[in-house]
Amino acid sequence: MTPGLPVRRAAVAVLGKVVHNNRMLASELDAVNGHPLYRALADNDRALLRAILGVALRRRGQISDLVEKLLDRPIPEKTGRVEDILHVAIAQILFLDVADHAAVSVAVDEAGGDRMARPYKGLVNAVLRRLIRERDTLLADQDPVALNAPGWLFQRWRDTYGAETARAITAAHMEEPGLDLTLKPAENAAAWAARLGAQVLPTGSLRLVEAGRVEELDGFSEGTWWVQDAAAALPVRLLGDVAGLNVADLCAAPGGKTAQLAAAGAKVTAVDISNNRLKRVSENMARLSLDVEILAADLGKWEPAAPFDAILLDAPCTATGTARRHPDMPWLKRESDIATLAEIQGRFLRRALSWLKPGGVLVYCTCSLEPEEGERQIEALLAEGAGVERVPIASGEIAGLDGLVTASGDLRTLPCHWPSDQPRMGGLDGFFASRLKRVG
Repeated sequence: MTPGLPVRRAAVAVLGKVVHNNRMLASELDAVNGHPLYRALADNDRALLRAILGVALRRRGQISDLVEKLLDRPIPEKTGRVEDILHVAIAQILFLDVADHAAVSVAVDEAGGDRMARPYKGLVNAVLRRLIRERDTLLADQDPVALNAPGWLFQRWRDTYGAETARAITAAHMEEPGLDLTLKPAENAAAWAARLGAQVLPTGSLRLVEAGRVEELDGFSEGTWWVQDAAAALPVRLLGDVAGLNVADLCAAPGGKTAQLAAAGAKVTAVDISNNRLKRVSENMARLSLDVEILAADLGKWEPAAPFDAILLDAPCTATGTARRHPDMPWLKRESDIATLAEIQGRFLRRALSWLKPGGVLVYCTCSLEPEEGERQIEALLAEGAGVERVPIASGEIAGLDGLVTASGDLRTLPCHWPSDQPRMGGLDGFFASRLKRVG
């Protein structure tokens, strides 16, 4: 077998599942239940496959534009396999350290070994060789920042944040993110940063640029820390001191915020609709030695036995703010998804508020960049006069990142946000959070 063919074959298969069958990349790359071609690879080959897919998805718009320019006419093959073979090969040729001839050879062999793609083996060869000859001219004619987000989404960001910020968001999405860790409160951040070769971020999270296998890092097996984007760690902090309080973490999986609450001394009830996702929460809590009540329930139907002192609602959303870590997300979503999910968010928010004790605090958050899933939810709620008030985030609550607090007192992080006085090591996931108090 041609060297490297199993990895490239797996990359083509997984890419196809994502872009043609709307499968989440994380599901296909799951070590237990993921794509069989991925599970059959050795650890080093899995790392290579993830690198290829990361580039192929982060640069999908740019690569699609190149394929269109390199073809005289659209490929009639219906499964998309030829397109996927070309995308994987172009990702390697242009953006990864792979020799041109090796990338072409493996792509041609991949086409030749696939029943649907075999008739286009010569076309694959011709397209890739033309790309190699004309790459400088072709790349010079592109605007990668504008291309590497779906057109409808890029236009929304332009309308919401302005042209300059929209471009900065997309540019941030094109970069490979570091690995962020949240430490248990009693741990010394500076000591662990030195031990792991990490940087302490202004928010207190640790960031590693090159981490390797998470399970092999110091402190993993001891349950000293958990993986959590620095922005995702902020909403829990808006609840303040939760020690001894009964707190609900709604839509809890994968459990990073659950861990924060439990580690801070809260009596946590973690609720999520997915039994499979809750298995991961249970595994994480066991590793971290944290005691949490875990429930599988639909928030549209569930009723708690008693009201809570505080609630964190991380509502289901389009997750357009997480494309740095999940480069498949922009290509899995449709604009119509925003209205569908906004209706669910509004429903869940009002139900959750009814589960609070009088005077209790709820933090509503989403990892979406779309105002319908953030700011407008709160505006609509407050306009109803429904016995709830916003508790504005005060200056200094988010250490080093005061500029992320909106004029209304909510939190809004963008992937391009980063303190100007800090060495740039990547941005943040896009998050919105608002703190609300039940007054009636």
